[in-house]
Amino acid sequence: MGSMKRTPFYEKHLSLGARMVSFAGFEMPVQYPNGIVQEHLAVRNAVGVFDVSHMGEFQVRGRVAQSLLQRVTVNDVSKLTPYRVQYTAMCYENGGMIDDLLLYNLGDSFMMVVNAANAEKDLAWLRQHAEGDVEIVDESDETALLAVQGPRSLDTLSRICSAPLSELQYYWWTRSTIAGVPVLVSRTGYTGELGFEIYFKGTPAAASTLWDTVFDAGKEFGVVPIGLGARDTLRLEMGFCLYGNDIDQTTNPLEAGLGWITKLDKGDFLGREALASAHAAGLQRKLIGFAVKDKAVARHGYGIFSDGVQIGHVTSGTFSPVLQQAIGMGYVRDGRTNVGDAISIDIRGKMVSATIVKMPFVRKT
Repeated sequence: MGSMKRTPFYEKHLSLGARMVSFAGFEMPVQYPNGIVQEHLAVRNAVGVFDVSHMGEFQVRGRVAQSLLQRVTVNDVSKLTPYRVQYTAMCYENGGMIDDLLLYNLGDSFMMVVNAANAEKDLAWLRQHAEGDVEIVDESDETALLAVQGPRSLDTLSRICSAPLSELQYYWWTRSTIAGVPVLVSRTGYTGELGFEIYFKGTPAAASTLWDTVFDAGKEFGVVPIGLGARDTLRLEMGFCLYGNDIDQTTNPLEAGLGWITKLDKGDFLGREALASAHAAGLQRKLIGFAVKDKAVARHGYGIFSDGVQIGHVTSGTFSPVLQQAIGMGYVRDGRTNVGDAISIDIRGKMVSATIVKMPFVRKT
């Protein structure tokens, strides 16, 4: 992993005994000594901290910045007022997904937060379609990002953050300071829990200060560091898509269950014609959730069958620490997507019974 990038928290991960892996060009912690299950349950029951500094951040500013973003994303940027965050996606002209992402209205500019593995192609796509008074600046290498997630995340951050975070609504952001470090804090996350994401200029000194301050504040609540392994199991319990598994250039947002962010009536945008045609013709397949009847985990690419006939394939699968059951997602042909229907998964040559279920798998009260 010598040629991999490192986040400013790299030494912290090593000191905590993290198992490091190569991920999207970075050396990242996949788990810590207590293991994925304990990390997962800590986020569901208390509070956990994720280093997600590998994500890409682009600043988009200028007189036609909003017009550019309205053209290249599927959600309606005109509804994105200052201090709000929008979940959206970029698509090719054929409707295939380039990436899913977060878009922040910073008042005088926009910040686009993209998946690390897609950052280079996302930036090229943006610049390819930029015209007129617009500037696109890649700030990924200078930006660090911590996600503090779980029911005790507010208790933890309220002790150290100068902003009144209890007043911050879901998918809104604010500027503040933590231990003297200027930060942007948003009520966002990838876990389904109460949580916050903290962006800041990722100097080694600032990163060390911020990490130690967050962990000191959360010690009473059992705060623990969380790796990529638990990040994946947490998002899957909530039915959140992962680019490269559940969505990619071969899938469109409508069949992926992301019609709620795809505003076909907002005016023209890249991919709109293909998506409108797909919607009018009826979707050929849909992303479904399923629960497996035994503990066998269905992995990406495994076949999904009904009455002995293959009707689709698995995109993500895991064993849910909360449900104590194997769960997964996959695409199946339209007409075979009814909740409660019995299906079978070909798991290493053995047909294992499963049932289509409604997502999210774990429902928050």
